[in-house]
Amino acid sequence: MSLAKEISETNNVHYQHLGALRQVGEVLSRDAVQENVLRDVLDVLEKAMDFQRCTIMLLSPDGTELWVEAVGVESSFSRKKVKYRRGEGVTGQVLNSGKAAIVSRISEASHFKGLIHRRGKGESHDCSFICVPICAREEVVGTLLVDVPFCPMDQLQVHQAFLSVVATLVASHVSARRQAEKEQKVLKEENRNLRQELEGVYRPENIIGNSRAIRSVYLKISQVAPSATTVLVRGESGTGKELVATAIHYSSPRKSKPFVRLNCAALNEQLLESELFGHEKGAFTGAVQSRIGRIEQAEGGTLFLDEIGDFSPAVQVKLLRVLQEREYERVGSNQTRKADVRIIAATNLDLEKEVEAGNFRHDLFYRINVFPLFLPPLRERREDILLLSEFFTARYSERMGKKVHRISTTAINLMLAYHWPGNVRELENCVEHAVLLSRDGVIHGSSLPTTLQMPQLLSEREVGPLRLQVDGLERDLIVDALKFHCGSVAAAARDLGITERMVRYKMKNLGIDNKRFSS
Repeated sequence: MSLAKEISETNNVHYQHLGALRQVGEVLSRDAVQENVLRDVLDVLEKAMDFQRCTIMLLSPDGTELWVEAVGVESSFSRKKVKYRRGEGVTGQVLNSGKAAIVSRISEASHFKGLIHRRGKGESHDCSFICVPICAREEVVGTLLVDVPFCPMDQLQVHQAFLSVVATLVASHVSARRQAEKEQKVLKEENRNLRQELEGVYRPENIIGNSRAIRSVYLKISQVAPSATTVLVRGESGTGKELVATAIHYSSPRKSKPFVRLNCAALNEQLLESELFGHEKGAFTGAVQSRIGRIEQAEGGTLFLDEIGDFSPAVQVKLLRVLQEREYERVGSNQTRKADVRIIAATNLDLEKEVEAGNFRHDLFYRINVFPLFLPPLRERREDILLLSEFFTARYSERMGKKVHRISTTAINLMLAYHWPGNVRELENCVEHAVLLSRDGVIHGSSLPTTLQMPQLLSEREVGPLRLQVDGLERDLIVDALKFHCGSVAAAARDLGITERMVRYKMKNLGIDNKRFSS
């Protein structure tokens, strides 16, 4: 063969390689099932390069064997259950060494197993075989095997170099897929554990309170949770409407599906519609990509719509359709989608008055008001204040790393006397404030916010704020010492570091009776 012809043929092979690499890159960029992607890669090799019986084998999870992952479309025969152990045949040796192997003539290689493909007698004499390792992070994770029509060793080496590049591309794809699968598995496990925790935390029996009013709420939760009925949770701000909605979800058959929240008051009309129903790319200014809505996120589960009274008339119409027909469209799309989702709505507004004023559709009101559930304000369940306070004290003591084990009598009296306009949310904030300022493991009256301290004390004593603070602190300290020592004034005085006479003097001025602390 002349030198010019040899150069021409070499150039043609290189052009073939470059064209095949471009096609392989396009195939690997697809988001499809891994086996299908790898099969398409092998299909490119068979059609663009005239290779035969192209096969990709990947390492087993325990790292001891190679398993067939994909074979070329044109392959005459495949047994996908065939496995190669380390060191077995040419393929097993490549796995062990991490180096490519070339068999010039298959018929002359005694160590060639040929377990995967069936070859005719004539083909065996004429075929060469190339096996290259698929390496990820310097570790062999598989092999790429091809049959090549018989050709000189120098050409086989060129093909081997080309296949090594393909193997590198395949390795990146396989490694990325495996990492994604690993992360997905971890996320699923975390999600499963989180759901189990939430089911425990948000069970109705774990909602704090034992008053008659809250027991009525527990009963209603147990009645409505097993069904798919739409629920309207009503009550003042801070009463725990979201907590009740969560308890309903995690007590229902939908507990393994998503629980999705949406605060309707925090968004304007356009954003609210997009958040609720989703939108298509280009549906409005700033919609640079498609996005699913909360209804789609909650598919099969529960959608909690907080402050539903703030819905605009246009969004009210679309939500009504979801409730009636279980259908909706994304913003900017005419494709109708089905919705299998339970709706739990909440509001602190008087919706009847909103309907009369024309601000809320009466037909939507009837649709969401199928099962109304009223949450009482904290001032109507005062017997729960101590239970809630102790619960929040334990929570914030743990979070802050402080050992707060008791709430003083004065602090309890102040909390019971307060009217709590912010309900449970305000109580939680007050306890957090008190835990932060607590001393000696006790929440004193002086540890509470001034909004709780001043009104009661001012009505009892016509003195200035400083005197009130001092009196409150002294009362707390003396009462706590007397409680600890079962009413013993002498022991309390030793703890406080003052004389017994001084303790008795302050007890008389502050109206403290030590007899009620004696055992």
